[in-house]
Amino acid sequence: MQKALFLFIALIVSCGIVRANDEDSLTNQLLKQIKQMDSVNKAMKYQTGLVKLPNGVAQLNVPKGFKYLNAEQSQYVIHDLWGNPSRTDVIGMLFPEQGGPYADSNYAFIISYDAMGYVKDEDADKIDYDEMLKSMQAGEKEANASRKVQGYGSIHIVGWAQKPYYDKTTKVLHWAKELQFEGEESNTLNYDIRILGRKGILSMNAVAQMSELNLVKRDINKVLNIAEFTEGNKYADFDPKIDEVAAWGIGALVAGKVLAKVGAGAGILKFLKFIILGIGALLAGILKFFKKKKEDEPYVYEQTPAAPQEENTTPNA
Repeated sequence: MQKALFLFIALIVSCGIVRANDEDSLTNQLLKQIKQMDSVNKAMKYQTGLVKLPNGVAQLNVPKGFKYLNAEQSQYVIHDLWGNPSRTDVIGMLFPEQGGPYADSNYAFIISYDAMGYVKDEDADKIDYDEMLKSMQAGEKEANASRKVQGYGSIHIVGWAQKPYYDKTTKVLHWAKELQFEGEESNTLNYDIRILGRKGILSMNAVAQMSELNLVKRDINKVLNIAEFTEGNKYADFDPKIDEVAAWGIGALVAGKVLAKVGAGAGILKFLKFIILGIGALLAGILKFFKKKKEDEPYVYEQTPAAPQEENTTPNA
């Protein structure tokens, strides 16, 4: 997308349709944006393989097909690039190999740690998540009133994009919600992963467009196995004599407050909206230019024959 957009703008400038000397032109704004993108992408230093997280209680085994961005760079992406509130709890981000801060049709997991204590899981099998969803939806009015005071738009929980599932063996809980944000044309995917440890939980949260759900689901089994607690910090290392028990249980982790729109989707959607509006304005200018030049010249539209469709050879799932 970035390369195609650059060539598109270069073509417009070379044709003289947009004045190159106009420093405030939309063309120059877009070119500056592309320059920033190139600079940011070259500056990002990703890691793969075994990555020890800065808090020392957990580590990642980043396999082929993924890459890790450290805490400092992740905080820069979240706050400076995507315009979201600063988050001191962030200890990194996990991207697909071809992903990045500006990649469209993609996602990223923000990694954080909460030393809330040991989360008991005895009642995990007894939770009715359908009833929980109804309760969460019923509480939207109050939650959205609070968000409005903080300067955020309202959120509506459309439903589960992936019903909550807790694996008692690996101590990993994951679920996904389909959300409708005020002012957004398309719905948002919020995918959450919680890995339970001795003194807290490791969180991995991805925000993307709902169209990326199948992409996330395709990779989710690998993502679920990437993070692990280090020796002495695992769930099985809990010592009731000295360790604190969390006030929250499994159900409360799922039903927790919907966070502000922080993550891959927020930044990507914000960036794409700028690009799309920019291209639209440029195209409008081009059409206006040609209409003025050729308003007296009739144009005959010749429809291009449709290309023959290839037979679908994709095997059934």
